[in-house]
Amino acid sequence: MNAPTAFPDQSKPVPPYKHTPLFPLGPDTTPYKKITTDGVRVEKVLGRDMLVVSREALRTLSEAAFGEINHFLRPGHLKQLRSILEDPEASPNDKFVALDFLKNANISAGGVLPMCQDTGTAIIMGKKGCNVITDGDDEAALSQGARDAYLRRNLRYSQVAPLTMYEEKNTANNMPAQTEIYAEGEDAYKFMFMAKGGGSANKSFLFQATPSVLTKDRLLAFLKEKILTLGTAACPPYHLAIVIGGTSAELCMKTVKLASARYLDALPTQGSADGNAFRDLEMEQEIHKMTQSLGVGAQFGGKYFCHDVRVIRMPRHGASLPIGLGVSCSADRQVLGKITRDGVYLEELEHHPAQYLPEVEQALGGEVVKIDLNQPMKDILATLSKNPIKTRLSLTGTMIVARDAAHAKLRERLDRGEPLPDYFKNHPVYYAGPAKTPDGYASGAFGPTTAGRMDSFVDQFQAAGGSMVMVAKGNRAPAVREACKKHGGFYLGSIGGAAANLAEHCIKKVEVVEYPELGMEAIWRIEVVDFPAFIIIDDKGNDFFKELNLG
Repeated sequence: MNAPTAFPDQSKPVPPYKHTPLFPLGPDTTPYKKITTDGVRVEKVLGRDMLVVSREALRTLSEAAFGEINHFLRPGHLKQLRSILEDPEASPNDKFVALDFLKNANISAGGVLPMCQDTGTAIIMGKKGCNVITDGDDEAALSQGARDAYLRRNLRYSQVAPLTMYEEKNTANNMPAQTEIYAEGEDAYKFMFMAKGGGSANKSFLFQATPSVLTKDRLLAFLKEKILTLGTAACPPYHLAIVIGGTSAELCMKTVKLASARYLDALPTQGSADGNAFRDLEMEQEIHKMTQSLGVGAQFGGKYFCHDVRVIRMPRHGASLPIGLGVSCSADRQVLGKITRDGVYLEELEHHPAQYLPEVEQALGGEVVKIDLNQPMKDILATLSKNPIKTRLSLTGTMIVARDAAHAKLRERLDRGEPLPDYFKNHPVYYAGPAKTPDGYASGAFGPTTAGRMDSFVDQFQAAGGSMVMVAKGNRAPAVREACKKHGGFYLGSIGGAAANLAEHCIKKVEVVEYPELGMEAIWRIEVVDFPAFIIIDDKGNDFFKELNLG
């Protein structure tokens, strides 16, 4: 038989190999600050200078990173928020939301309340140079640093461990972290740290398209349809990332995540026959204009659905065309770090965001209707029924807080033929899960969670007298609109991404009502004052987001 051998004839000539990095990034222009010089030294090994990095240096950098990104933002992001206030084409609601985010950033920069109650999954990417030596347990050291930040600060534990296929338990320390380490470079160990909240992570989409999409008109039409599916649940304005192509589906989606963090901004702006990834600046501008024309705006209508857009084109298998979409939300939490022979460094974030606040606060967002939540539910509903969708509200009184796990517990009661508890029928329900309460505060960071995760409960709960007024963020399924029309209920949208501001100014008391074993997903009772919201779905079947093609 003439079967091929594992090693073909090595004398057969082939051209010299020319390596082209898939992601040929330009120079790093990041501003860094030195954290420490401890745990870093240079030693000669076989005649070469080797950078020796201790386990403690890795842990220290990781803890500092996750502390910083839950309280501080990049200056560029804050400048984009300020530019919304100065744009005459921005809607009043765009400006109202942008101002709230700037206030929130100012409060969070105090280092006590994190900017968002969902303090995220800890994600770490490292690129270890060939002349860097560690003890080999880098993942453990970096994960420990992340854990220490969550334990020592007022951050939320969002990770749940599966005990069985259906039973889960909160890990009570926000572990595990997602850590990936690559071999790249020479004399430095470089990092990106990211705290990725569930809302924005859930807006990561992979579409297995076909090469027939690769014409300008077809591709733009395809992307417009898919961009609308992002909705508002992940707290826009977004940093939108789009990746066309990829050598695999998983690399396509990883590139989406990196692009949304602006990690790939220094890519070249044109491709080559060697197959490098590149940014398409023209398409970025075109899609950004498209998002401004959608009318979705910064959560409640307007121009600013996205701060900016990144479009990365990648090589692909000839039979495949993966297309990825993803966002970084208004809690735009990532930071670069590095360890060199000179010490341990972290990207310099903005510690003085007050400079981006306007000198005189304008009256933004239109007329405000005050709602007393301590009156009987029938009176709350009657007051809401007098106002159209888009009405801006100020809520004062008692709300019940419940999200996914608590809703599942209450549904079990209904399935057993038991009624809903009175507290769930007598008060509005706020979909949220708080961060830890700092000493001396009534509440930890406590912003709304994504409403859509509770959509399947609404009709059953409203039929049983509960969930008549719901408060959360983002658009909802048509079934919720139909249930509110059928049962006389309302859905009120709150500003996603301003959790520190709500805790500082609006939430005056927090206490557990039931299911304390669920941790942050327990059922809580809160007292609020001047809590901002908008009527999104009313008792007549009107839906603000349906008008924007999101409903």
